[in-house]
Amino acid sequence: MKQSLDYKLIFALSAVGIIWGTTFLGIRVAVETIPPWFVTSIRQGLAGLIMMIILLFRKELKWIGWENFKLQLVTSVLMLVIANGFTTIAEQTLPSGLASVISALSPILIFLGSILFGLQKMSLRGFMGVIIGFFGVVLIFKDGLGSFFDADYRNGMTFMAFAISAWAAGTIYTKLHGNKSKNIVLNLFYQFSIASCIQLVLACIFSPNPDVSSWSLTSIGAALYLSIFGSVIAFFSYNYALKHVTAVQVSILSYINTIIAVFLGWLLLNEKITVEFVIATILIILGVFIINYKKKEKSVD
Repeated sequence: MKQSLDYKLIFALSAVGIIWGTTFLGIRVAVETIPPWFVTSIRQGLAGLIMMIILLFRKELKWIGWENFKLQLVTSVLMLVIANGFTTIAEQTLPSGLASVISALSPILIFLGSILFGLQKMSLRGFMGVIIGFFGVVLIFKDGLGSFFDADYRNGMTFMAFAISAWAAGTIYTKLHGNKSKNIVLNLFYQFSIASCIQLVLACIFSPNPDVSSWSLTSIGAALYLSIFGSVIAFFSYNYALKHVTAVQVSILSYINTIIAVFLGWLLLNEKITVEFVIATILIILGVFIINYKKKEKSVD
């Protein structure tokens, strides 16, 4: 019997793949004139406000209880404060494209972590899919890999290492505990609100006297884009997808994010797309195909 297509899931996966591909550029533009912790605080604060308005309209705004609050607190700290915050800091010194290729390492961490916690069976095919896809990412940026050893990028690299580790941990944690609460909007409201408060405190500590007059309209616009699209729409889609497919299948979209980041570099920064890019694209799509195309298996309880 053929299963009908889940159009909501298709939309969610597409949103994650496309929107988060643009956020690397958005972050880079935002931090040109706005301190990074203020960028993240504005981003999550506005996202939380939007979620609150939706909840008030639905009459669903309520206290979620201490047990669920602790779940949202851990997720918020890992995925928003650390992963998102540190990526934003890193892009002060790293090109957006380089940040995206480092982020593409997260599926490997998630794949191994999912096996460790029993969310994913050990699979040579799955592992090969991740590796093949990552080779494609490396091929795209092979000319820029020397930047990994440049002293000017060392701090950014360190922040990105913490960011992808926290993202992988947050993804696995969400997959393990996320199904305990069905209201994604309510959960995200708490996640965004928690993160915004923490990041505002960090902003006041690390940038105590911000010159708001120096913030460009372009950077402010980028911060607003990151909030509405990068946080509200993409995070909602990400959480929805995690409830319907494996953590590895969702995380593999970071390869698509990288293709989008490269395309925007070509479109807006006149970067060249070479034959190597075409080969890399084929490798990435092949990796995604290998990971996702398999016979239906019984889920691991």
